[in-house]
Amino acid sequence: MRKRRKKTVKGTAERPRLVVFRSLKYIYGQIVDDGSQKVLIAKSNLSKDISAALTKAKTKTEASHMIGKALAEEAVKKKISAIVFDRNGYLYHGRVKAFAEGAREGGLKF
Repeated sequence: MRKRRKKTVKGTAERPRLVVFRSLKYIYGQIVDDGSQKVLIAKSNLSKDISAALTKAKTKTEASHMIGKALAEEAVKKKISAIVFDRNGYLYHGRVKAFAEGAREGGLKF
């Protein structure tokens, strides 16, 4: 399944890939350029720069929204506006959906 999905979801230099990974406690987001195989930006619950703001979040879903928004704002600063969203096999609901909505709210288009 994963190989089949990875054939269609690829990031380029003009339109990198936003990958989401969620564990039971945390959520991670990375913007990846598959052409050069480099991670351009990464954010998670463990990121030092947004940890103070995350203490206000009551649920993991709210924290996911905040992380997606922070990642998008940093991407816009680096002149990345359009991405390919890779939900990594997770269903598009709950924390993954909140992360994506936060990224859209932060200025990313996908």
